[in-house]
Amino acid sequence: MTRKHKLSLHVDVVKRVALLAPATFFIALFLFLPLSLVVTYSFLEKAQFGGVIWEFSLAAYEQLAFEHDIFTGELSVNLAYAGIILRSLLHAISATVLCALVGVPMAYYIATLSPRHQSMMLLLITVPYWVNLLVRTVSMLFIIRNEGPLNTFLIWLGLISEPLHIAYTNTAIQIGLVYSYLPFMVLPIYAAVERFDFRLLEAAHDLYAGRWTALVTVLIPAIAPGIVAGAILVFIPCIGAYIAPDLLGGGKELMIGNTIALQFQSSRNWPFGASLSVILMSIVLIALFLLARMARHGKGHKS
Repeated sequence: MTRKHKLSLHVDVVKRVALLAPATFFIALFLFLPLSLVVTYSFLEKAQFGGVIWEFSLAAYEQLAFEHDIFTGELSVNLAYAGIILRSLLHAISATVLCALVGVPMAYYIATLSPRHQSMMLLLITVPYWVNLLVRTVSMLFIIRNEGPLNTFLIWLGLISEPLHIAYTNTAIQIGLVYSYLPFMVLPIYAAVERFDFRLLEAAHDLYAGRWTALVTVLIPAIAPGIVAGAILVFIPCIGAYIAPDLLGGGKELMIGNTIALQFQSSRNWPFGASLSVILMSIVLIALFLLARMARHGKGHKS
């Protein structure tokens, strides 16, 4: 290798480092530094009126499953926070599954329309996102409340004799999550279906495959990357949701996002709030790992 060639390689490396430097700086400043602070705070003692005492402690993680008796100081099992984490997981998984069940046929239908009608349908899907999430959630609360349009319409049809008590329940939270994040499932699946070669379905029918068989063995495996991408985009915000449980659930059915907010606000227990944040991040990372593994397995099986 000539000296001139070595100098050219050195210049290329310097250019790449210079181009990556701004992005690296902002990622370190606004991502890794806050995350490092959260992880550090989770291993510290709480101060009396908020903040932390810089002494190492595992009390925040201990509080996830145990509590101290105020009189004797003895430890006893308290699974309240474990129940909140489990509830958050169930809500997030249920919302992801429901979004997939609605999103796959919706995306397939949109992909089979003419280009003009496709643009119109995609516009209708994205229009609600021009409005703030808080406004949309409050609007959903007005719709499903006892005196809202939904109950009024069902009573007018004669399907029910008294209002359905949907507001401030787990059902309301689930409705809010699906309503809020359904487009995150539809759009990636639509992108996958749009690239799908529909002649494969025709070939499957020519080989005497029924509609269900063709759907399960041909279409779903082909658009699996879009479904996995949609599942990631829906699951992550759902498990840390704050507005839907707070407004639609009435604050009675806490999820992990609401619990974290309470610890940093009214409870003034920053280490415990930080430990819950670490647990939330761990759940998200595990979910991402599992979904990425499923996507790789699907590609390997397809090839």
